[in-house]
Amino acid sequence: MTHIPNYDMSGKVCFMSGATSGINEQIARRFAQAGAKVFVISRSPDKVAATVEMLKGEGAEADGASVDARSFPDVEAAVAKCADTFGPLDMILAGQAGNFPAGAAQMSANAFKSVIDIDLLGTFNVFRAAVEKCTKPGASFIAITAPQATRPWIFQSHVCAAKAGVNMFVKCCAMEWGISGLRVNAISPGPIEGTEGMERLAPTEEVKQQYIEQLALKAFGNRDDIADAALWLCSPGADYVTGTILEIEGGCNLGDASTAMKL
Repeated sequence: MTHIPNYDMSGKVCFMSGATSGINEQIARRFAQAGAKVFVISRSPDKVAATVEMLKGEGAEADGASVDARSFPDVEAAVAKCADTFGPLDMILAGQAGNFPAGAAQMSANAFKSVIDIDLLGTFNVFRAAVEKCTKPGASFIAITAPQATRPWIFQSHVCAAKAGVNMFVKCCAMEWGISGLRVNAISPGPIEGTEGMERLAPTEEVKQQYIEQLALKAFGNRDDIADAALWLCSPGADYVTGTILEIEGGCNLGDASTAMKL
């Protein structure tokens, strides 16, 4: 009999960091639409409240907390609140991120540390707190990484270093936690239309076109591309997937596609 992946997340609990804007907000909506109970955290109380209200308005059970992912005690308290409210965590997504263009020789030590702490330490904090409160076996962990993890970019040394660490941390956790029936993966989004990150990295139409020319698919992705991938990674269709960095980036890691032979 053919196995049909089940995308019904009714009754399952999803804990997400950085889920109040952009890609991660769309992932939260997708999980909510699939029936999951969603708990979101980010630093802005107003954004948390707005996201929770939006999710509830669409018929979901939702809650949240204003939390800085760099603080393990605060993340731990939020995870405990989520588990107390909804039950053990089935889906955990670490999506907090920091980015700004800056040369390594001009960047302050605090600026470099800030991105490392938000991206890498924040991912550790979310995963470490959640592993104590998750469903075993069966829980699925996802980190949001970036193409900078495997491809050096100018003015992105801080992000390259942080995301490379996230990728390796994901693989280590997959090895250590697999015996408990936990799956740990990452999603690496490429240029995604209408996100704060791309507005910073491609602030003008000219720069945007330069990015597009280096993509095999010659177009930016959209937030649904990432949300659908996250839903699949947490579904039975991905039951044998762990330690994987799922690249959804239109071919931006293939090199300068504009130099390829034209068909």
